[in-house]
Amino acid sequence: MKNSELFFIVNITISFQAKANPPFVPIGSTQKAVPKPRQFHIIIFVSIGVPLAAAQSIGICYGSIGSNLPSAQETVDLLKSNGIGRVRIYSPKPEIFEAFKGSNIELIVDAGEALQAIGSDPNAANAWVNTNIKPYAQDVKFKYIIVGNEVHPGDDVAQYVFPGMQNMHDALSSANLLDQIKVSTAIELSLLGQTYPPSAGAFNQNAIGYVQKIISFLVPNGSPFLANIYPYYAYSGDQQNVPLEYALFTQKDNNPVGYQNLFDAMLDATYAALEKIGGNDLTIVVAESGWPSSGGVGASIDNAGLYYQNLINHINVNGGTPMKPNQPIETYLFALFDEDQKPGPEIEKHFGLYNPDKSPKYSLSFK
Repeated sequence: MKNSELFFIVNITISFQAKANPPFVPIGSTQKAVPKPRQFHIIIFVSIGVPLAAAQSIGICYGSIGSNLPSAQETVDLLKSNGIGRVRIYSPKPEIFEAFKGSNIELIVDAGEALQAIGSDPNAANAWVNTNIKPYAQDVKFKYIIVGNEVHPGDDVAQYVFPGMQNMHDALSSANLLDQIKVSTAIELSLLGQTYPPSAGAFNQNAIGYVQKIISFLVPNGSPFLANIYPYYAYSGDQQNVPLEYALFTQKDNNPVGYQNLFDAMLDATYAALEKIGGNDLTIVVAESGWPSSGGVGASIDNAGLYYQNLINHINVNGGTPMKPNQPIETYLFALFDEDQKPGPEIEKHFGLYNPDKSPKYSLSFK
């Protein structure tokens, strides 16, 4: 979670709320949501306490903006002890790479603050790969390089996302690593303007060209489209129109358009939006999804634990959505630890599944 992000409000209407705490902004309003301070996180893909085969599609985000967090090596040991097989970090850190050597955990790396340099100069992309990836590639299982996280079309750095992905792709090719690593980017859902019903999902007019260029890179290279999906913010932004049960996967019946939970509606609206602009063949990876335990409306240990467990069950047992019933949903839970040093609203500090001492906040089963 990094910038202002908009979320689906389902059943009666679909509307949006900025993630940080600004006033509710309905679709069609000319008012803009106040953006959050930029933040960087590490994301980890998880199947806690069970064999990897039981939870291949579940992951977890590992943020490092906190005090007294375990060291990189302690974190890797925690991951390994819980059968965690995939990790995403938002900026390259040598101590992280060293800790992951020989772990057999797949690592996804965000280019972070190097986006502008990589998008401006192919030599910068080559240098980045030669410094951060190539020296470790024999011992670390790199999977994706993410060029740009939650970049908006109007951001100053938006112009560097497409050339940055291409330059990174070429740099990996020069390093003979393309057979191991793919390149992508991650978006947040404020880029969608039409969201209800999910089949009518469409990107904002000012985002269409930006996303089309991303699609033109991802499709021929077989890379996934990454998106962050947070039912929590839809619920907290409009409790009159979004029942808590719908956001927590506990609603018993489908709504008038055939959806029993908000997560599926948000995901399918994104698929529909992609299909309308040439992304029919793309697979969406849900790069973040979580529920806070404190700091906001509906933020509690009980609700958070229920959301995470029900999301895990939905991914592992039910799988698919009404629009993509047979499509596995690769999903990463936000987040591994609480992060007490995060800037922004208090709620941002309370998404962890673990306390800094590595004790679990919830009793979750990943089977």
